[in-house]
Amino acid sequence: MDAVLFFLFAGIALAGAINLIRESHPIYSALSLVAVMGALAGLYLMLGAEFIAVVQIIVYAGAIMVLFVFVLMLVNAAPEVKLDRSKMAKNVGPPLLTLLLVEIVAVLRGKYPTSDLVHPSLLSGDNTRQIGKLLFSKFLLPFEVTSILILVAIMGAVVLGKRRPDDSR
Repeated sequence: MDAVLFFLFAGIALAGAINLIRESHPIYSALSLVAVMGALAGLYLMLGAEFIAVVQIIVYAGAIMVLFVFVLMLVNAAPEVKLDRSKMAKNVGPPLLTLLLVEIVAVLRGKYPTSDLVHPSLLSGDNTRQIGKLLFSKFLLPFEVTSILILVAIMGAVVLGKRRPDDSR
């Protein structure tokens, strides 16, 4: 059953990623990205990382993608105009992509040998409590710096979005 769910979620993520690249309209690309985020949340659930799965749905698929779609609708983005690729890109691109993938696999096999497998016993336990303890003890300073950066970004968005009296909208 685990293999079936894994391949289902992986297939959804792969189809969404391919559609994200293929789609010419930005709104449809953003909706494809939402499908990818949902499938990733399902994969996180299968790994026993419930907290990360919920954060993936709430923060990424929810808040950030709603903001992204809102901005795309606000700027009224038109569909992308596709141009013909050059003959050199058509002929040289696929072999170079294959070479890149072979190099990535070779580097990853050398860096991560097969004996270092993840044991299921490491995935058990209350990971939300462990994340909270680490977040508010060892990683407190980066957490606070990130919150200040987000606050500055929100203030900047408010200042940029504020109407000026001389605007005639």
